[in-house]
Amino acid sequence: MATDAVAHKWQVFHDIRNARELLGATDRALAILEALLTFHPETALTPDSGLVVFPSNEHLISRANGMSPATLRRHLAVLVQCGLVIRRDSPNGKRYARKGRGGEIEQAYGFDLTPILARAAEFKDLANAVEAEKKAFKRVKEKLTICRRDIVKMIDAGIGEGVPADWRRFRREYETIIGRLPRTAPRQVLETIAQALEALWLDINSVLESFVKSEDSNANESHSERHKQNSNPDSIYEIEQAFRKDEEASGSVAETDNLRSLPKRDLPLGMVLSACPDVVDYAKGREIRTWRDFFAAAEQARPALGISPSAWMEAQEAMGAENAAITVAAILQRAERISSGGGYLRNLVERARDGKFTVWPMVMALLRAKIEESKLSARASGAGGGDVARPDDSSAGGNSSWTVSPALLKSLEKPRRP
Repeated sequence: MATDAVAHKWQVFHDIRNARELLGATDRALAILEALLTFHPETALTPDSGLVVFPSNEHLISRANGMSPATLRRHLAVLVQCGLVIRRDSPNGKRYARKGRGGEIEQAYGFDLTPILARAAEFKDLANAVEAEKKAFKRVKEKLTICRRDIVKMIDAGIGEGVPADWRRFRREYETIIGRLPRTAPRQVLETIAQALEALWLDINSVLESFVKSEDSNANESHSERHKQNSNPDSIYEIEQAFRKDEEASGSVAETDNLRSLPKRDLPLGMVLSACPDVVDYAKGREIRTWRDFFAAAEQARPALGISPSAWMEAQEAMGAENAAITVAAILQRAERISSGGGYLRNLVERARDGKFTVWPMVMALLRAKIEESKLSARASGAGGGDVARPDDSSAGGNSSWTVSPALLKSLEKPRRP
């Protein structure tokens, strides 16, 4: 230990408390250690500050919340075994200090706090490791929650909308994976299960995307034939080109009587974030983990798009809070192509009231736009993308939102068979 070493005793105690499981210390032992530290008069621990404290059992019991003498002795032994304090016994086993003529302490017998100072850096590292493990555990649990929720919604949507796929197999595979999830499990086990759920998510997502693309292709052909006779020059879509495909896919039955929009149920949050990543910039530096977070971010983006509070409230009333937030996020994603976000939203609100608008085709159109952008980028650079789209946990807070990699966009163009 360096002669100029110094440590803040309460900061070190905080690190010890956080790392107590790694050190093998008990809660009672830490209560005693906290009491021992109160007998050291200085906040800063230094080699020449007299690190031996010598309280009587009576005073120590009083400051340690009144535990019994037997309990005190047992947990003092734990502190010694953990290397947190050192016993400095007098010849008669008593704790006291021998003072010189000037009143300074020449020799003290009791508990030496030198390990608190000498191991301060070690305790900090252990505390940081424990904190990092807690964050990693929290991230993987959030990832599991998002995967489970999205998979259930996607299977339910696929069955409800009659998407051709072996949904029984998907459901059995999901139940098999979840069946491996114990009530309490270490992080490594949860990560293995999360990886299996991610793979299943990708398979189901590919089936749904393939179905949307095929339906959209059929709908566009039919719409193109009728558009020559049914063109509406006053439509907002004649002014704004951003969501032309969305309009075609979400049009009324009279306009597209053979269209089947996918699906009219809830969208998975991860899919929406993949389609509308710009809304994350309005999350006030926080990660979007829940629909509540997503709604708050959309509400922050609303003024920047010129959407008035009244238009925002009308959208929530007509579409529901969740779908209104998705619509605002989609408008934000194509804001450079939309001259009036407020007017655009009001138009969609009117269509929603007439039952002629849903958010699914809009989100799918944005995902298709990513496919086209990826294809153009790949042609320009001649380079391929990554492997898959997975929950992105590369950020400092362990964001579990989904991102779309170039390779996934390619897989959406040529989806894997289930």
